[in-house]
Amino acid sequence: MWLTNRSQCVCLEGNVSEWVEVISAVPQGSVLGPLLFLIYINDLEEDIKSLILKFADDTKIFQKIVSEEDSRQLQNDLDVLLQWAEDWQMTFNIAKCKVMHIGSWNLPLAWYYMNGHKLESMSRVKDIDMGVLVSNNLKVGLQCNQVLQKANRMLGLLKRMIDNKTLQMFI
Repeated sequence: MWLTNRSQCVCLEGNVSEWVEVISAVPQGSVLGPLLFLIYINDLEEDIKSLILKFADDTKIFQKIVSEEDSRQLQNDLDVLLQWAEDWQMTFNIAKCKVMHIGSWNLPLAWYYMNGHKLESMSRVKDIDMGVLVSNNLKVGLQCNQVLQKANRMLGLLKRMIDNKTLQMFI
């Protein structure tokens, strides 16, 4: 079968590594890869009570926290996700797992853990799926400033690189 007895090597700057047997994972760069991955993670949220979003290999879990029971439920759901990952021989990159407490009504803020590691709490994070900066107050000012700075850098680059600046050139 196509998914068994596979091996791979890495080629970097003309140097080739030894061939190594691939024992798990979805083949990347194939037409079938994304479909297999979706099938593979289809049951991820089966025993999760919190809300969950999946996009490619990114998973977001969230819960409105108004009581300690809500915090315990979210921690339990994180534990369920970790058990699922262990059962299916997948791992979460815990270093990339973050917590964001949105709003000011959810005090006191709870700490959450994955495999005994306390998850870092962030006040803002760049959402890779959407390509936007999300802050814990859900205001768009930071995102607008970031886009404005990027546009100004591009205009500065154009100004430095182009000698003959006429209005017709930019239309």
